[in-house]
Amino acid sequence: MTTNTYSLHHIHHDTTFGFNADDYSRFKFGDGAVSKDFGTALAEGFINDYLADNPISQQVVVISSPYSFIPTATFAMKDWFVYSLNHWLAGQGLPVVQETKVHRTITYKEDYGELNAEQRMNLIGNDQFHIDKDFLQGKTLIFLDDIRITGSHERMIMKMAKAYGLDNDIHMLYFAELINTDIHPNVENYLNYHQVKTIFDLEGIIKSSDFRINTRIVKYILNYSFDSFCVFIQNQSVQFTEQLYNMALGNGYHTIEAYEHNLNFIKKLLLLDNYKLIQYGN
Repeated sequence: MTTNTYSLHHIHHDTTFGFNADDYSRFKFGDGAVSKDFGTALAEGFINDYLADNPISQQVVVISSPYSFIPTATFAMKDWFVYSLNHWLAGQGLPVVQETKVHRTITYKEDYGELNAEQRMNLIGNDQFHIDKDFLQGKTLIFLDDIRITGSHERMIMKMAKAYGLDNDIHMLYFAELINTDIHPNVENYLNYHQVKTIFDLEGIIKSSDFRINTRIVKYILNYSFDSFCVFIQNQSVQFTEQLYNMALGNGYHTIEAYEHNLNFIKKLLLLDNYKLIQYGN
């Protein structure tokens, strides 16, 4: 087994990143148009900087960052990475990408981007990642994530690979990587919230044609102060509210006390909307 790490952008400064911080913030909250730009750029960078001189002859499997029910922001980026990589593979007469998923078992409400390296490892250290070992046999694996800050998630992936006895060649790919270790890991949250300062900054993202729901936006909305949350959610479409509620249940967020108040409000709002539909017949 060989392991290779590739990052498109290297972060050396805490205010200059090589990419637009507002774009990154929108991406983390579900802006599908930015996901397309990021995924395409990552694929093109990986092809030009690595694959052009080190072509992979084995079947390639692309794996997005681990999730339970609600995908992460990386999942939307992954789609466009795969599309672009497939164009190149097909042009080289190589097999196009296969995909699989890393399942995770634990969900938490803490904001990962605010934590230091030790806190991050303590938070996810008890999580368990699962993957279909038999499906991966004889294939080259590409694990995608949006950003590498302390390497905690990468260590969990490699822990999983060791536990499953994987002998595959593995590539760990990131849109960006924090290189300067003098910068506090909470620079990740500086990026995450660079444009999204309040719940009302989500309006344009959610109502765009390219919106892609993910864990961050669901947790952010459910954890928001109740009064502002109520104003916000009543201005959203029934379709979005239903999606938000269904995703929250799928990830088990109804079992997290901090989310209970906002989730119950959504439940009552959906029941009221259904009552109105029955009453007025439209």
